[in-house]
Amino acid sequence: MKRTSRDIRTANRYEVLRQIIAESPTSRQELAAATGLSLATVATLVGELLELRMITEVGFEDSAGGRPRGLVAVHASGGALIGVDIAETYVHVELFDLALNVLARADEDMRPGESRPEQVVGHVAAAVGSVVAQAGVEAARVLGVGVSVPGQVDRDSGVAEYAPNWDWHDVPLLDLLAEHIAYPIHLDNPLRACAVAELWFGAARGRGDAVVVNLGTGVGAGLALGGGLHRGVSNSAGEWGHTTLVLDGRPCHCGNHGCVETYVGAPGIMRNLSELDPDSALLHPQDQTATIDALARAVAGQDRVALKTVQDTARYLGAGIADLINLLNPEVVVLSSWVAARLGEPLLDEVRRAVARHALRRPLAATEIVLSPIPTDPVSLGAATFALEGALQSVGQRTVRRPRAGSRTAPPA
Repeated sequence: MKRTSRDIRTANRYEVLRQIIAESPTSRQELAAATGLSLATVATLVGELLELRMITEVGFEDSAGGRPRGLVAVHASGGALIGVDIAETYVHVELFDLALNVLARADEDMRPGESRPEQVVGHVAAAVGSVVAQAGVEAARVLGVGVSVPGQVDRDSGVAEYAPNWDWHDVPLLDLLAEHIAYPIHLDNPLRACAVAELWFGAARGRGDAVVVNLGTGVGAGLALGGGLHRGVSNSAGEWGHTTLVLDGRPCHCGNHGCVETYVGAPGIMRNLSELDPDSALLHPQDQTATIDALARAVAGQDRVALKTVQDTARYLGAGIADLINLLNPEVVVLSSWVAARLGEPLLDEVRRAVARHALRRPLAATEIVLSPIPTDPVSLGAATFALEGALQSVGQRTVRRPRAGSRTAPPA
């Protein structure tokens, strides 16, 4: 789709604010150098953000002769953003100020069988209400809610088109959420959310090409190519978890066999463990989180079965990541989400060894493989930036035109 001049202006406004959040305080000259925009364009956009009270003047930079440079910084209390991480086993919500500092958190557990859309929406509404109450923010200060939901998402219509782990097909999730949440809502999926979080604050910051491997119940790869988020023509890029790793292998919820997800997602890791030791005390058949936590503790204690489980998982994961490295030639591959966070360095070490056995030497030499350094939930953080994009898109030249709750207005690519 061809972008309009308004789309380009919104994208530029967003990029300038992103730089200010990352580098506060900063000067207009530094912003122009960082974004590649002209100084005149930056000055205009900074003026708009000042008028919106999203940023503030904070004095002048010391100058060795010449005219002092005015400095601007993010106005943290100028608004609030909410990021919602809907996963297969939980809903995690965080409320942020405009500097993307976490002001409040709330969690809702989702048990097996609690995946009907109205049940998920109920958990989200409860958690959103909780963070707003905890933070004590006025409703008018909440600029929007970014919602990450697993699977394929049409962010223009707000429809969760396909979530294989829940057997969701064409669920009008934005409309369902808007019945309970009185703020502008912006929908996308965790692959995009994790990638944006790493671009803003994590291991992909300052990198032109990065792959963020999302390891949870589901598995996928968020792609940052050429310095920006890569979505694909239908916002479906990154479904690496549903590429074939083993011909005629394990059945997958998507209907195929041998998908990457069936070997390295949390249920796949549980199966790896059970195939090694069906009676393992580490295995909690109905509880993914408890199993992965037990596995991580046992690895730290040098338990033989746990170490072999992580090694076997890393063999599969390393082969899949090697394919991504050979195909995309990224500067960095980031292991993200809750499974990667819990298994940590032992998994990372084994993955690096496995990748080295499969990837071509030249692209591998240019690629770092790291754990996500983001201390908070990267999906909630990334989802909050979708709300920020939406808020900036609703801005007119002089006034903020807040979209109605459940707005279908989509942020720019």
